Amino acid sequence: MENLIKEMLSQLGEDPAREGLIKTPERVAKAYGFLTEGYRMDVEDIVNEAIFHESYDEMVLVKDIDFFSLCEHHMLPFFGVCHVAYIPDGKIIGLSKIARLVDMFSKRFQVQERMTTQIAETLNNYLAPKGVGVIATAQHLCMMMRGVQKQNAIMTTSSMMGLFKSDHRTRTEFLSLVEQSQKKI
Repeated sequence: MENLIKEMLSQLGEDPAREGLIKTPERVAKAYGFLTEGYRMDVEDIVNEAIFHESYDEMVLVKDIDFFSLCEHHMLPFFGVCHVAYIPDGKIIGLSKIARLVDMFSKRFQVQERMTTQIAETLNNYLAPKGVGVIATAQHLCMMMRGVQKQNAIMTTSSMMGLFKSDHRTRTEFLSLVEQSQKKI
């Protein structure tokens, strides 16, 4: 990868041997390794026996999970917060595992729509809950720095399954609780 970065610098008109750029290929390779570590993560390893039998049957909501991702179209960052909820049907998952799932799917080349759905589908598959709801809100540098250059545009995506999709009251409760979020992008 370092050779590719050197070539890119040359193609952009820079001198990769310039003092300030000598270690840049190494730093960029390490940075992309970190930013894409989601490809080297596995759901089984994340869940890691952290599913527990519990009779709790009310909504579980984790709000304001920060995430950083890379747009697969331009390889530029998008970042924001994710709100994840589910209604257990005999099984719950360790709280930190929800944040780790968000990390796993966000640390890949992504589109926000797919990431939102992947998080919801994974929880739905592992917990078989009565419902799952995921909302992601993000700013996209590919839209802010280039193209239309709209610095204040915010994208929101959602994925609703089970009761979050079929029951108006459940969906309304979820949206109301998320709206109370204190975190702003």
